[in-house]
Amino acid sequence: LKGQPLEDYCILQHSNRICVVTLAECHPVLQSGKTISSISYQISANCSRLQNKVSGKSKRGAQFLTELAPLCRITCCDGDEYTIYSCIRGRLLEVNENLLHNPELLKEKPATEGYIAVVLPKFEESKTVTEGLLTQKQYEEVLLKRTASADS
Repeated sequence: LKGQPLEDYCILQHSNRICVVTLAECHPVLQSGKTISSISYQISANCSRLQNKVSGKSKRGAQFLTELAPLCRITCCDGDEYTIYSCIRGRLLEVNENLLHNPELLKEKPATEGYIAVVLPKFEESKTVTEGLLTQKQYEEVLLKRTASADS
């Protein structure tokens, strides 16, 4: 995504269309034993994902995201910085504020308590979103090919 090789994301989709954005197991933040110093949902001077206030059945007030919309920035102790993108179009329902106080959750439990955000795709786009994602099995095949090409 965005020309960043190996910065993979994992989108967990529930049967009710809700998608949880997490880091894939081979993302550099999780792989190289990096220590996370901070996570910021402040995207620009005028845009903070923390200002997202959702209410009601139709989720009024939710920020609309495109595939390339930044969700947060992860800063590591070695100075490396990673921008995490939405990867899917939809309404931002919530961001994980627990990461602000305990950024290590991202590494310790990336698929559960260390999630980054919850996004709800538009009803008519949810099938397209699902079709554009890889299954766990397909992703593992991509990783095997990636490893094989790196070895040769």
